[in-house]
Amino acid sequence: MNKDLTAGKPEKVLWQFCLPLFGSIIFQQLYNIADSFVAGKFISDNALAAVGNSYEITLIFIAFAFGCNIACSVIAALFFGAKQYEDLKTAVYTALIASSAVCILLMLVGMLCSDGLLRLIRTPEEVFADSKLYLDIYIYGLPFVFLYNVATGIFSALGDSKTPFIFLACSSTSNIAVDILFVTAFNMGVAGVAWATFLCQGISCVLALVVVFRRFAKIPTEGKVKIFSWNHFGRFAIIAIPSILQQSFISVGNIIIQSVINSFGAAVMAGYSAAVKLNNMVITSLTTLGNGISNYTAQNLGAAKFDRIKSGFRAGIKLVWALCVPLVALYVFAGQPLVHIFLDSPTGQAMDTGVEFLRIIAPFYFIVSAKLVSDGVLRGAGLMKKFMIATFTDLVLRVALAEVLSRTALGTTGIWISWPIGWTIAAALSIVFYATVRWEKIYTAA
Repeated sequence: MNKDLTAGKPEKVLWQFCLPLFGSIIFQQLYNIADSFVAGKFISDNALAAVGNSYEITLIFIAFAFGCNIACSVIAALFFGAKQYEDLKTAVYTALIASSAVCILLMLVGMLCSDGLLRLIRTPEEVFADSKLYLDIYIYGLPFVFLYNVATGIFSALGDSKTPFIFLACSSTSNIAVDILFVTAFNMGVAGVAWATFLCQGISCVLALVVVFRRFAKIPTEGKVKIFSWNHFGRFAIIAIPSILQQSFISVGNIIIQSVINSFGAAVMAGYSAAVKLNNMVITSLTTLGNGISNYTAQNLGAAKFDRIKSGFRAGIKLVWALCVPLVALYVFAGQPLVHIFLDSPTGQAMDTGVEFLRIIAPFYFIVSAKLVSDGVLRGAGLMKKFMIATFTDLVLRVALAEVLSRTALGTTGIWISWPIGWTIAAALSIVFYATVRWEKIYTAA
């Protein structure tokens, strides 16, 4: 049900709102983890490398969907907090139309350029065919990815984080079963992994949209609500475009890093593919919590409750650090059995690669989580320029250092070291930007 984030103790409200978001993204990541698990365990290491290789390209598409999600949720939360329900509905309808148009364009680009993208990242020939097969099927399912992301953004804007959690819990666990069924019973190989994800994401998307429109029908409005507004589209674009650019450039950066990793051979690719899935689960989870703080900030900004925003920031830091403690301990001390989940052998270069990656970056989750909380507040306040500066600083440093250090005696270790350096400097920028926000001025401009 809808929840007003402008009332109640900020720490309690945020915990109640954000923990289901954390659970949701864990289940969201199970889609990719299930694909990698089934590919590595039931097909081959090359299949695992192919899925992981394609995943770096799919992140570009996800970046656009994520940007639409952020823009829709922030604007909708602002109108919901201000109790401007006609504007709320119009903004959501406008976001759905705009997101659908972006999705169609991306599908065309993906269908025409999948070969070129895979060549661009130096995909080895032994995994090229499976990488392309997985990527092509994923592109067919992009409408489900986009519309589902917008739907979850709407739920979050209304203060409802439990409904997306239920959808994802059901669909992701189903995906595991369907993955195994298609690969083992139907012997579909990498295609089975991709089609299973397509099917489960499609069902969850349709169900989420049905619930959204039913929920909207219960929100009282006077007169006829406009389906599209250029004014709301402009506000949507102001947040969506920087968010898309941020996520896209991160994805492009990851692709460049993937191309550097690919030059070290299939074994390193497989180890990195396994470990980066585990890393992405944490980073995406923390990012989602940051998105929750964006919704919290936007609702309270719309209600002109500035002290609650500051209290929410402090509560957000406590929340993410509490979650980081067990995750860091798990990745540092139990990295080998976790990586082994995706690999046939508990030894070898692939295993060593994955374990080393986790042990180097995991302790720095405390730093990047503080950045993501600060970013969440900045996005919720519409301060996209400052948000972009911090994010691009992180990206440029990681990509540049990965390229340079990989060519030294450090080899792949140099690539992994680039993560903590980028995170630390960017976190310092984000926190400074948050600390210097003038909330009364932002409210007047909104």
